[in-house]
Amino acid sequence: MRCPIHGGNTAHSLRECHKFRKRPYKEKVDYLFKHGYCLGCCGGAFDSSTSCTEVCNVPQNTSKSCAKISLIKVYSEGQPYRARHVYCVIDDQSNQSLASSFFFDAFGESGPETEYVLSTCTGRSVTTGRKASGYIAQSLDGSYTHKLLCLIECNEISNNRDEIPSKSVARHYSHLADIQDYIPEIDTGANIDILIGRDLTTAHHMLDQRVGQDGLPFGQKLPFGWVVVGNVCLGKVHQPEIVSVMKTSVLTDERASYLIPCDSEFSVKEGYPDIFQRSPGDEKLGLSIQDKKFMESGFKRSTDGFWEAPLPFKDCRQPLPNNHSMALRRAMSFDRSLRSNPIKCKQVVDFMDKLLVNHHAELAPKLPAVSERWYLPMFAVHHPKKPERVRVVFDSSAKYKDSSLNSVLLQGSDILNNLFGILLRFRKEKVAATMDVEHMFYNFKVPEKQRCYLRFFWHQNNDIDQPLIEYQMNRHVFGNSTSPSIANYGFRKIVEGADKDVQDLINENFYVDDGLVSCKTVDQTVDLVLQAQQTLQDRGRVRLHKFPSNSRYVLNALDQADLAKNLKDLDLGTAALPTQRSLRLLWNTESDSFIFSVNQVEKP
Repeated sequence: MRCPIHGGNTAHSLRECHKFRKRPYKEKVDYLFKHGYCLGCCGGAFDSSTSCTEVCNVPQNTSKSCAKISLIKVYSEGQPYRARHVYCVIDDQSNQSLASSFFFDAFGESGPETEYVLSTCTGRSVTTGRKASGYIAQSLDGSYTHKLLCLIECNEISNNRDEIPSKSVARHYSHLADIQDYIPEIDTGANIDILIGRDLTTAHHMLDQRVGQDGLPFGQKLPFGWVVVGNVCLGKVHQPEIVSVMKTSVLTDERASYLIPCDSEFSVKEGYPDIFQRSPGDEKLGLSIQDKKFMESGFKRSTDGFWEAPLPFKDCRQPLPNNHSMALRRAMSFDRSLRSNPIKCKQVVDFMDKLLVNHHAELAPKLPAVSERWYLPMFAVHHPKKPERVRVVFDSSAKYKDSSLNSVLLQGSDILNNLFGILLRFRKEKVAATMDVEHMFYNFKVPEKQRCYLRFFWHQNNDIDQPLIEYQMNRHVFGNSTSPSIANYGFRKIVEGADKDVQDLINENFYVDDGLVSCKTVDQTVDLVLQAQQTLQDRGRVRLHKFPSNSRYVLNALDQADLAKNLKDLDLGTAALPTQRSLRLLWNTESDSFIFSVNQVEKP
């Protein structure tokens, strides 16, 4: 071998080449692989901390340690057109073939559950699961086909995708290079859903193999295709994250550890002037790791002017089962209760009409059978002070097979303002006004690819006499545990970079969708209210309305359509100002005082 810079003989020249040593690390690695240099000989050309060849970090989703995992096609007997691509683990330590709940749901298996004993290295446990038979497993090239006699539902199948072999693994080892074309690319849409045990013995037959030196991974040709087994990190620096492969992490003090470093670690920067210096945020609660992930989940303004906020799913969550049957039963029960109460039925139909007319809900498109989805049952609630109105709530906490939508969502941080502080500031100055955000949650859209988690059943064309069909929400809904945080955080994000007075109003004087403000003069109040109203409309298509005030001048300066309901048809010149309700307090705007109303209920 010769030095790529000086042309000197042997890898020794490469190690001594100062100019080559100054090259970026990735550039050196790429060069060595391209020209077939021995990395063991050329290790000196790298800094002492970079002995790994980074095979495990190339873009093609390669892994650090590989196992007997094959990509196969599975379909019901006689229905090859419904074949699904899944990854299967070939495990000769299991005496029974298993499949995940996601597999059973994807093929619509709803058979009775059977009790069985699951024995692992952690002990024995009694559990239950569905059974299925009549499925065909086939290699991708069609050369091997076998009937799966019996599959038992089990969610303890190892789901470590880092162990799936890939082309890149074989390509970077000379003794495996000739089998790289027989290993399929990583299929990001296929899950590890099947474990094939000793009940299918032919799947374990070794038809061919590729073996290298001691410590190197080896290749085996099984009936379902070629697999690679062993640690594939050439520098042996990266180790697996789970116990079976023992990941080694390097701490900030350069000590090695089998434990993943803590994300909440405290560190002090060198040269920091005074670590005991006080700051305004010292007494405030810091954001948790989950809160930070929620904040960074991807708020953005869409092309139609609305803001879009994704559903913040938890990391490493289990796929949601298809709860179509449960949601349909709940929808039929809800339908029966509405038909027995004509007044409530009309209120719900009117509510749903607004959802559809305002394009907050839409017809649900058809999805492939294997696509993940979730259906939200609905129920109606009345406000105790507003019996003429009803609100339809989506039951995101409804469980199906121990799963619910709320169970896989991050709740988000509590950024609500202190209610006591809002009320004190509200009475600080002479001229006061309150306001309301129209459709607070519905101001924030859900990305199109996530709307499949917000499906629900309702009557076609909003006609109670027509059949139930599938709709989906395209806005965040009442019932999702994450919706309040999304609305509050998004509401503040809309006014980032706006006038400071507007930011102070939104960030400090709103409690969810209710805003309370007071200023020294009527002109200041009118200017602030109109500026906030225009800013929210221009920056996020959010409407501020339902304005009452203790000043008739302020009320006359605002658009009549934006006034509180009991002020729209009032003669503001002569009539007494009515009592308003805000944050559960009664505000007599005529006398400018809080009042109390006590309802005495006779009880036996």
